[in-house]
Amino acid sequence: MPPVKDGTQRFLEIIDSIRHGVHRLPKTVVYLLVPGLFSNHGPLYFVNTKTSFSKMGLTCHIAKIHSEASVEKNAREIKDYIEEMFWGSGKQVLLLGHSKGGIDAAAALSIYWSDLKDKVAGLVLAQSPYGGSPIASDILRQGQLGDYVNARKLMEILICRVIKGDMQALEDLTYERRKAFLKKHQLPRELPTVSFHTEAGISPVVLASLSRVAHAELPTFSVTGQSTKLPVVMPLGAAMAACAQLLQIRYGEKSDGLVTCRDAEVPGSVVVKPTRKLDHAWMVYSSLGDDPSEADASQVCEALLTLLVEVGQGEKQAGSSK
Repeated sequence: MPPVKDGTQRFLEIIDSIRHGVHRLPKTVVYLLVPGLFSNHGPLYFVNTKTSFSKMGLTCHIAKIHSEASVEKNAREIKDYIEEMFWGSGKQVLLLGHSKGGIDAAAALSIYWSDLKDKVAGLVLAQSPYGGSPIASDILRQGQLGDYVNARKLMEILICRVIKGDMQALEDLTYERRKAFLKKHQLPRELPTVSFHTEAGISPVVLASLSRVAHAELPTFSVTGQSTKLPVVMPLGAAMAACAQLLQIRYGEKSDGLVTCRDAEVPGSVVVKPTRKLDHAWMVYSSLGDDPSEADASQVCEALLTLLVEVGQGEKQAGSSK
């Protein structure tokens, strides 16, 4: 497998520039953001990023896929998105996928590369389980985590009933499924690629934290008869921290609570691995109370895509000098 390159220092420099008002993303491409698992319950998912990009005069779209569907189903839909954006604008597409969205986007480029190679300028995979997810594997594996907490049944209810998704979405992220898929469909070597992974904080403070994660529709007695959305609070940050602690003890691996750092690194990619503690759900819910002294999700996405543009330019220069 081709080695990865560390792009963390350059990423931090770009972040600092962005926070001082310097924006370098080109208008010569269009941007496609691909949300991940459970995104249909995050109404603000990527919306702030799209708004931020639009204010800079950039053309940016959020893929409206059913992210809980299987990888191959979403790969086909993302292919259609890319072709529609390319033919509509005449510009190449830069993709950023978060969580399973990165896997779906990578699958689209792997399976349909002959159709897309002239239409795509690069891919960022943010907190994506490219090599698989130990949580997914443990939940679905007999005799392991799945047995003593009845986690498979819980996930079936959560994905199939509450979120109306496909259990295959979780199965597609197991080590076994990912290994089989990557054996058949590898990312093209010539595709500029950036991987981003983080570690969740597992301090007592984090374990006791609460994160706002969704809006529930409750009955109302208003004249209009419309339902009212109220925030539902669940210990998401605490759950991510607990999962990260479990993965550290069980496998000796650092993780964001769902994806280990090792599994998030795409072979041959430029890897960004900041020391800032961020769990897997941070990208989805960062707008609900971030630390203003730190970069928010839209700034992180902008920095990752700016780095991706630089990677692509570097590869072009290297290719032309040969």
